[in-house]
Amino acid sequence: MHLSAHAAGAPPSSDLPDLAAVRARIYSGEFARAVNELLALADTVRHAEVYNLLGYSLRQLKRFDEAAHWYREALLYDPEHRPALEYQGELFIAVGDIAGARKNLRYLELLCGTKGCAEYDQLKKALGEARHEASVSEEK
Repeated sequence: MHLSAHAAGAPPSSDLPDLAAVRARIYSGEFARAVNELLALADTVRHAEVYNLLGYSLRQLKRFDEAAHWYREALLYDPEHRPALEYQGELFIAVGDIAGARKNLRYLELLCGTKGCAEYDQLKKALGEARHEASVSEEK
């Protein structure tokens, strides 16, 4: 697990750099390359979205413990970061922590409501799919 070790000198910035290139890698499925770029960025930038994208990319690589670390970092930096709450909820589902995912869904409901909140809608959908998959597994 990579934990940032900051060299002496200028403190890390909290300004979000342009993430278009790394987002393009994520959207094209180049998760390992995105992780490498985001880890380097996390050494110099403190921002919930950098940590969130790092968690997302690691989750896609099924590196769940590392993903969990970066989602926690994102939410420590910004407890109301809705994308991190949604993605952390999806991580909870992936590792079987349905109660944790439901807590995140409830928090998203409090933050942005149930109408017109993309993060709430996505996590609710993921929970519904997990519930359906669990019931299908029980029938077999």
